[in-house]
Amino acid sequence: MPNLAINGGPKTYTGTWPTWPIWGDEERQGLNAVLESGKWWYGERVREFEAAFAGFQGAKHGVTCSSGTTALEVALIALGIGAGDEVIVPSYTFVATASAVMRANAVPIFADILPSNLCIDPDDVERKITSRTKAIMPVHIAGHVCDMDRLLEIAGRHHLRIIEDACHAWGSQWRGKGAGVVGDCGIFSFQASKNINAGEGGIILSDSTELADQCRSYTHCGRGKDKPWYEHYLLGSNLRMTEFQAALLLAQLTRVEKHMTLRSQSAAILDRGLSAIPGIQILSNDPRMTRRSYHIYCFRLNASRLGISREQFLRAVQAEGVPIQLGYTPLYKNPLFQNRGEGPKFCPISCPFHGQTIDYTKVHCPVCEQVCADTVWIKQQNLLAEPAAIQALVEAIGKVCANAAEIA
Repeated sequence: MPNLAINGGPKTYTGTWPTWPIWGDEERQGLNAVLESGKWWYGERVREFEAAFAGFQGAKHGVTCSSGTTALEVALIALGIGAGDEVIVPSYTFVATASAVMRANAVPIFADILPSNLCIDPDDVERKITSRTKAIMPVHIAGHVCDMDRLLEIAGRHHLRIIEDACHAWGSQWRGKGAGVVGDCGIFSFQASKNINAGEGGIILSDSTELADQCRSYTHCGRGKDKPWYEHYLLGSNLRMTEFQAALLLAQLTRVEKHMTLRSQSAAILDRGLSAIPGIQILSNDPRMTRRSYHIYCFRLNASRLGISREQFLRAVQAEGVPIQLGYTPLYKNPLFQNRGEGPKFCPISCPFHGQTIDYTKVHCPVCEQVCADTVWIKQQNLLAEPAAIQALVEAIGKVCANAAEIA
């Protein structure tokens, strides 16, 4: 009888996995209260959530937005990033990190990542700085906090801004300080897949009152603080959060600490189990990261050692009844950057203010390209499973690695 389920053998796990979102009476009561109040628009609950989430991360100010993507765009514009400016971004991230730069009419410059935690490589950041560079946008991938000590030192020496894309890092901390509050500002997302979820939504955190007020104006149709309603001072937009979203998020925030604990416990089981399996490499946590939130659990696969492709490994493990998936491709290889000249003429596709042509077909970040070829993801909701299910996940991976020769 074959050993592997993909060949007709018994599955390692036949149970179910947690679904997402998780919701309960808190969400229902919050939404009903907003409905029955008749006050559905940006108001009291939005302000309550802004204060609560800012407090959770340790920031003085929170400015909510319609999404994490628009929050990135607003933060860039509010910090004075504009036409022809360069912003250094990691090559391993979601498209919004770079597209937000382009929406600000600035130019994303891709830096490589560290193989140990998949976060931006400070050495490569420094190599990419030019006279046009205005900001660095580190992304705290999968809840790992980037090396903020080094990035702050680089930014200070070159007079650069730091915008933290913390859309994977609700609750993560660097030297006891919340992710998103270490640089000039930080961005969080509440999109449907995120650990705190309202379907959509985002927030900008900052300790700067001036920056927070500027961001508020850009999200609030350019209105001035404490100014007449129909006076508009900036070229803003309507990027506000609704009371319904805030009600959901206030409810989600009540269970975030419990969920963080469960995910951390699951990650510890995975670390212990996967580190003992030949062909599997786990990532490392920087000791300066005093708390880690898990949005994704990532590990790396030595497919050549096993004699199978990553895709064969993926299918075989999934057949065992446990969930794993593939992750990002190098962002600069997306058609948006490879097919120059198509679509609207945002920088760097066509930018007379930049003064030179950017050819992303020539970008090469070797660590990122290797990581994209060998990394496997476990999504955050599956880290909320019972310990027995997490142990079964380890066993399924071990079973496939031990019997890789069976895979055609």
